[in-house]
Amino acid sequence: MMSNIQAKLKAGLAALALTGPFLLPQAAQAEGTVNIYSQRQPFLIEPLLDAFTEETGIETEVLFLKDGLPERIAAEGENSPADLILTVDIGRLVGVVEEGVTQPIESEAINAGIPEQYRDPEGHWFGVTTRGRVIYASKDRVEQDTITYEELADPKWEGKICMRSGQHMYNIALFASMIAHHGEAEAEEWMNGLKANLARKPSGNDRGQAQAIYAGECDLGLGNTYYVGKMMTNDKEPEQKEWADAIKVLFPNNDARGTHVNVSGMALAKHAPNKENAVKLMEFLASPEAQAIYAEVNFEYPVREDAEVSDLVANWGEIHPDDLPLAEIAKHRKAASEMVDRVGLDEGPES
Repeated sequence: MMSNIQAKLKAGLAALALTGPFLLPQAAQAEGTVNIYSQRQPFLIEPLLDAFTEETGIETEVLFLKDGLPERIAAEGENSPADLILTVDIGRLVGVVEEGVTQPIESEAINAGIPEQYRDPEGHWFGVTTRGRVIYASKDRVEQDTITYEELADPKWEGKICMRSGQHMYNIALFASMIAHHGEAEAEEWMNGLKANLARKPSGNDRGQAQAIYAGECDLGLGNTYYVGKMMTNDKEPEQKEWADAIKVLFPNNDARGTHVNVSGMALAKHAPNKENAVKLMEFLASPEAQAIYAEVNFEYPVREDAEVSDLVANWGEIHPDDLPLAEIAKHRKAASEMVDRVGLDEGPES
């Protein structure tokens, strides 16, 4: 049974869906208000922030910055109003740390709820939710229900794989994990095999790979789990429901080392003027109730083991995440990006 907060969040999300993305004021004026610099659209996090304010009485303000977030905070220096940073992808989380705009924290509440593999060893960033980098497979043309990332280089898939740019951060993180597991030489051999099996030059976004499978252009596609949920529930563009209906979700390596996952995450800004309240918000976002609601509205997986996934996500099957720490995977991002260029992955199968 849903709590009162969960019910209000669902109602708030429905209302927000009618108004679409929006920008909140750039800086809060009230003392104690938590100023959030976010690379996630405000409407995706607003239900959670409303719940936090209802529970604590602490107000929040969001500045959405699609690009240039760490540079913005660095330029603002000690006068920056930023308290909390919210972003997606391990690369971006590591990036804000490398830019020098975060500070470490030690919170028993956060550390107890968020597994070690989803947080920075030095306490600078923490994962909030995870998303699996999975295989979209044609329901009609792919009989098997299990697969590995390594198998994507098998010649039996020649001309049957679609993907977005290899340089996109979601793919770079996956390729970095392949390097972490196999070493650069073996990972490059694998990437060459993947390139040879592409049906076309990498293009589009994750949803575009499902669309290509629906159109019969390929049989397999790389994509994040939550996009399937977004397509399945997209009433504004009902054709996306047809794309989602044409695919099944396969969790690569699920019965072995586990499926590669990435995160949405949070970090405390270096000069946070409202540090105490910002930490309270971070602890709230790591709580079971907040994570379960976030997972429900965004079709992501909670990082907490005691928080449940949505019923829709549960229908795809149980995911067993790769337990390799994301901090370790992040070390190989540069090598992965260089490998994509060296192999010519984005040039397509014929190059």
